[in-house]
Amino acid sequence: MRTTFRRQVTLIVSLLLAATILLGVSFWGLFTHYVIRERESSLRGTAQSVVWLTQTSAVSDDVTTSWDFLRTLSVASSASGNDILLCDAGGKVVLCAQDIQGCSHIGYQLPADKVEALFNGESPDLNDEAAEIYGQKRVAVALARTSSNGDRQGIVLVSVERETISELTTGALKIFMLTALAVFAVALLATPFLTNRETKPIQDMAAAARQIAHGNLNVRVSTNCQTEEMEELAVAFNNMAAAMQNADTARQEFVANVSHELKTPMTTIAGYLDGMLDGTIPQPEQRHYMELVSTEVRRLSRLVRNMLEISRLKDQGIPADKLADFDLCEAAGQALLSFEQRINRKHLNVDVDMPELGVTVRAMPDAVTQVLYNLIDNAVKFIDDGGTLSIRVERSGNKAVTTVGNTGPTIAPEELPLIFDRFHKTDKSRSTDRDGVGLGLYIVKTIVLAHGEDIYVTSRDGKTEFTFTLPLVL
Repeated sequence: MRTTFRRQVTLIVSLLLAATILLGVSFWGLFTHYVIRERESSLRGTAQSVVWLTQTSAVSDDVTTSWDFLRTLSVASSASGNDILLCDAGGKVVLCAQDIQGCSHIGYQLPADKVEALFNGESPDLNDEAAEIYGQKRVAVALARTSSNGDRQGIVLVSVERETISELTTGALKIFMLTALAVFAVALLATPFLTNRETKPIQDMAAAARQIAHGNLNVRVSTNCQTEEMEELAVAFNNMAAAMQNADTARQEFVANVSHELKTPMTTIAGYLDGMLDGTIPQPEQRHYMELVSTEVRRLSRLVRNMLEISRLKDQGIPADKLADFDLCEAAGQALLSFEQRINRKHLNVDVDMPELGVTVRAMPDAVTQVLYNLIDNAVKFIDDGGTLSIRVERSGNKAVTTVGNTGPTIAPEELPLIFDRFHKTDKSRSTDRDGVGLGLYIVKTIVLAHGEDIYVTSRDGKTEFTFTLPLVL
C-alpha cells in the first residue's frame, strides 16, 4: 500500500523531472533559434560588406581579376570565420575566398529561380545549396550585386558550418543541464525531509486514532503544525477526541446512575416479595408491603416512560400539528393548584405575578404543562417549611418569560452547569429526594429546547430561580 509520504515524493520527483526535461528542450530550441538568427545576421553583414567592396573596387567590371580585392576578400573570410563565394550574374560560382585559385567549388550553378529571387530583392533559403557545394550542413545568406545603373553584376554567397553553431548551442545546453541536475539533486534530497514534515501530523493523527480505537480517549495531537489546514485539522481532531471523552464520561455516569436507580427499587421489591414468600412478613402486614412494592413498580414505570419520552423529543422534536395557541398564565395556575396539599403541608407562601389578561403562547400545551409541573414540583420539594414559592410570567419582546423560584438552600456554583443533566441530583446520597428518579429537570430542558427556546437557572442569597422562554402570539 502506497503511503502519503511515498506518493508525495513520487509526485514531486516526477514533476521536477518533467519540468527539467520540458525546460531543457524549450531552452535548447529557443537558444538554437536565437544563435542561428544571430549568425544569419552576421553572415548578412559580411555579405553586405563584400558587396560594398565589389562596388568600390578599382576594377569594378570584373573584381575577380583584382588581386587587391582578392586579398581583401581572403582576409575578410578568415577574420569573420565565414566562407565566401562570388557568383556571376547567372548564379555560377566564379570565386572562392578560401582558395582563390583552382577551388573545387568554382563552377557550381545556383538554381535559376533562386538567382531570380535574389535580384528581385528577396531572401531565398540557400542552406541546401550551400550544403551541396561544401558537402556538409551549412547556414547560408546570399545578396545580389548590381551596378549603379541597376545592371546585374553577380551574387555574394556567405555561409558557415552548421557544426560550429551546434557546438555553441551544445555547450550552453551542457551548462544548463549541469545546473538543472544540481537543482534536481538538491530538490531530491530536500523533498523527503519537506514531505515528511508535511505528512508527520497526519501520521500522528493516525496513531492517535488507533489509540482512541483501543479506548485511550485522553490522547491529543499537537496543533503546532506548519500549515493552516493541518492546524485546523489537528484542532478538529482534538475537539472530536474531547467530545468522545465527554460522551464516554456521560455514558459511564448514565450507566452508573441508571444502575443505581434501578437497583434500589428492584432490591426493595425483591426483599419484600421474599419476606412474604418465606413468612418473614406476617399475613396481616403483607398488604402494607404490597403497597410499597406497588409504589416502587410505579417508580420504575415512570423512569422508563420518562426516558422514552425524552428519546422521542430529542429524535423527533415537537410535531407541527401538536403546536397550539393557549394561555400560559392559565396553564401555570392549573399546575400550581395541583400542589395545593403539599403547599399547605409545608405552610408555604406563594407569590404569583402574572398579567391579568393572560399571555398567549404557541407551543405544545401538554409538554409546557409538564415543564411547569416539574419546575413547581422541584421548587416545592427543596423549599424549607414556611418558605416562599414564586411564579412570574411576563412579556419580553416576542417572548414569554416564565420564572419559577423558591427560597431555601443555595445551589453551589459548580453544580449549576450540571443541574439539567439526567439523573443528576445535588444531594448525592439521594436521601433528600427519595421519590425522584433524577429526570425532572432534564425533561424540562429537553422540552424547552425542542421548542427552540432557552432555559437557565440562578441560585444566590438563599433563592433559586428557573427561567424559560416560549414564543408569544402577537
